[in-house]
Amino acid sequence: MSEDLPFVGQRAAWQEWLAAIGSDRMHHAWLLAGGKGLGKAAFARAAAAELVRAPGEQRPDPAMHPDIHVLEHLPANDDEAKKKAEGKPFQTKRNISVDQVREMIRRLATKPTMGDRRAIIIDPADDMEKGAVNALLKALEEPPAGTYFLLLAHQPGRLLPTIRSRCRVLRFAALDEAELEEVIRRDLPEADAETRRAAIAAAQGSPGIALNFIQHDLGGIHRLMMQILHEGDADYRLRGSLAEEMGARPARERQLAALEMARAALANDVPHASTAQQRRLIDAHGALVKLSAQAPTYNFDAGLLIMEIGGLLASAAMPRETAR
Repeated sequence: MSEDLPFVGQRAAWQEWLAAIGSDRMHHAWLLAGGKGLGKAAFARAAAAELVRAPGEQRPDPAMHPDIHVLEHLPANDDEAKKKAEGKPFQTKRNISVDQVREMIRRLATKPTMGDRRAIIIDPADDMEKGAVNALLKALEEPPAGTYFLLLAHQPGRLLPTIRSRCRVLRFAALDEAELEEVIRRDLPEADAETRRAAIAAAQGSPGIALNFIQHDLGGIHRLMMQILHEGDADYRLRGSLAEEMGARPARERQLAALEMARAALANDVPHASTAQQRRLIDAHGALVKLSAQAPTYNFDAGLLIMEIGGLLASAAMPRETAR
């Protein structure tokens, strides 16, 4: 087994995985749980490659190995592409479908191609059609020999308890500042020191948020978000500035990146807040979690989306600060 990390951070989870696959009592289903942008997808692919590789061989490319199967969102269909071209609200991806899961189960009727193990990665497992969830549960209840499931979930609480109970959980932790710095230097070496510092401060331990901060130029949006959160916005002036900063027709990826950054800002403030404000922060964060779940099919324009985010940030500010 190879202990070298093919990603930054999550060393404890990787060591736990290596110990498990090296034992004779390997669990058949694993739940990779943690917020967006913590590296679950990269971990799952490396973990699957480690699982299926033959002793003494190099870790194979997970994208090319016949015994590594990935179920993920389907791309938007032709109707959605037409909406995008016309500047209308559109869905960039569709939930994992029952047909995808059934096709995966059909493949499991045969033996692995190159060895005695195969890996099924489901990303994200907490965003599937109802029929797909029921089909997956049956597969987890009666797993074929040598088949191992890796379920990725940003919000594991959305999974059925019967699915969670059949999984061993690997929890993904926030990265520290040095690890975030390493990720940015590796993936965006052109970013200057000031930009890196600002991205790390906004990321709250999430490399995905840090990279999005730089790639989508979210510095101004983050400053306005924090101002709303700490000062309130009774006259909607800051929310108007936030909408202007977002732009009239921002890319969907930029909108989703801003949404994740707002969630991180609320979560970060909770430990430092008074008891009275903690409830507002938690309620606003919960609302943003629901908004994130709706985001792939969100039917509002960018201005309405950013105003709703701003409203939730404002609702979490202290009453004495929101009063004008």
